[in-house]
Amino acid sequence: MKLPDDVRKFLARRFQNKLGHQLLTDAHAKPWPMDIALDMPNEALALKQVEGVRAWVQAWQAWQAQNPRGLGRLQWCERRWKTLGVQCLPEKLLLPGPAALAIWLGQGARWARAQERHSRLTARWPALAPILPKHFDVLADYDDADHERFMAILAWLLKHPNSKLYPRQLPVHGVDSKWLDGRKGLLMDWLAALQGQDTACTGLDFYQRCGLRAPPRLVRLRVLDPCLRAALGGLGDITAPVQDLAGLTWQPAHVLVVENLQTGLAMADLPGTVVLMGLGYHVDVLAHLPWLARAQCLYWGDLDTHGFAILHRARGHVPGLKSVLMDEDTLLTHKALWGQEKVQHPAAELALLGAEEQQVYCGLKQQRWGQTLRLEQERIDWATAWGVLQGLVLDKA
Repeated sequence: MKLPDDVRKFLARRFQNKLGHQLLTDAHAKPWPMDIALDMPNEALALKQVEGVRAWVQAWQAWQAQNPRGLGRLQWCERRWKTLGVQCLPEKLLLPGPAALAIWLGQGARWARAQERHSRLTARWPALAPILPKHFDVLADYDDADHERFMAILAWLLKHPNSKLYPRQLPVHGVDSKWLDGRKGLLMDWLAALQGQDTACTGLDFYQRCGLRAPPRLVRLRVLDPCLRAALGGLGDITAPVQDLAGLTWQPAHVLVVENLQTGLAMADLPGTVVLMGLGYHVDVLAHLPWLARAQCLYWGDLDTHGFAILHRARGHVPGLKSVLMDEDTLLTHKALWGQEKVQHPAAELALLGAEEQQVYCGLKQQRWGQTLRLEQERIDWATAWGVLQGLVLDKA
């Protein structure tokens, strides 16, 4: 026999964290009222717990007397029992709509706020209707100032789809780069819906989606050749926008691309050499450096699936890029230093890898040597690694 508190617990278990999504989705689609059986006993059970049945009936009578009709309607049922006689028992609770359900779960105020904002937003921008249910918390919990600010920035970006402004320049009251930082994903989702696109499929980043100007991509490099440093006024460790580095009037003979920052910092002087450090998957910047085309370019990354994926991506911009210390011999020689990748790269093959590289990549994917193993580049003995790099550069000098 469900008591009022049992109904509340039952609803909480059923909806758990999906309350908002379910309510907004079902508000107009789900047939209402929702009926909840109160597990009315038969006579045999009632005879075993007469006082319990009496308390159960009284609890629902008290609930009915104390609560407004809009919170739900009790459906009573008359039973004519041989021993206990005629009994009027609560059979079902009928919830008239999602508002009543929300109130039962202690979410009435949040639901009312979310529903009111949902109605306003879909009236103004019908294309938002499919995605708003998953943003129930935003509709329910943003304070009024943040909600109005978000609607204002959304309207402005729709009206100016290619402003090329920095976020700091947006002429919307209260909107600045810090405010936007925590709402980038949300803004991209809503803009994509209004533009009739899928954020995940287009591959656009936040700035492209919003038509804003992205802060310049900074690239860090070290100049290992004293003569090249002299041409730059003695600068040897440079962090600058890629566009500025592209305009350098120099021609390094060798360019090393290494994933680990300290690997690059540890390198000593090498003739004609510069080293680019810590690009990760942002190796697309290599496409903007024209002086790479006439240099010997070497890539040394972690010996794992993502290291090979970065190599594959980089080679799309620098076709002659050669990998270093990313072969099977290096992997097997350092077995004692293996670690594990948390998540492997999803591709079965990477088209721009060479035959031997592809073999190692596939071996890692197929767990040939162990489960999701990896060899981080900084675990390889520095003297050994530096000797290999020096040899490749000096042989070409």
